[in-house]
Amino acid sequence: MSLEANKNVVSRFNMDFISTGNRAAFEELLSSEFVDHNAIPGFPPGAEGAWQLLNGMYRSAFPDLVVEIHDQVAEGDQVATRKTFHGTHKGSLMGIPPTGKRVQIGVIDIVRVANGQIVEHWNVVDTLGLLQQVGAVPAPQAA
Repeated sequence: MSLEANKNVVSRFNMDFISTGNRAAFEELLSSEFVDHNAIPGFPPGAEGAWQLLNGMYRSAFPDLVVEIHDQVAEGDQVATRKTFHGTHKGSLMGIPPTGKRVQIGVIDIVRVANGQIVEHWNVVDTLGLLQQVGAVPAPQAA
C-alpha cells in the first residue's frame, strides 16, 4: 500500500472507531493478528484487549470521547500520529469516580499497517496529565 493509503487506514481507525465506538470499523481496520506492544496489564492480548481498553475503559469513562489528529508521518509500512483525545470524565476511570471535568489526553502512536489493517501498535500517552486533570494527582506548583 502507498504511504497515503496507510495514513488513511490510521485516520479512519481514529475517526471511525475511536471517536464513535463503531465495532464494524474496529473489525475492518484492526487485524485479528494485532499486537499492542504497550498493552496495559490486566487486559487481554491482541485485538480484544484493544477493544476493551478503547471502547470499554476509555469510552465508559469519557462517553463523548473524540480524537483530534494533529500530525501524521508515514515511512514504509509504519504511520506515526500525534493526536489529542478530548472528552468529559462522566464514568469511573481506573477506580477514579467521575468528576465531570473536560480533559485532553496527548497521545503519540506508531502503527504498522499491512493489507489495509493495523497489525502492530506502540504509543506514548500523557497519563500523568490525565490524572492531574481529573484531580487524582496534584498538579505541580509554579516555581
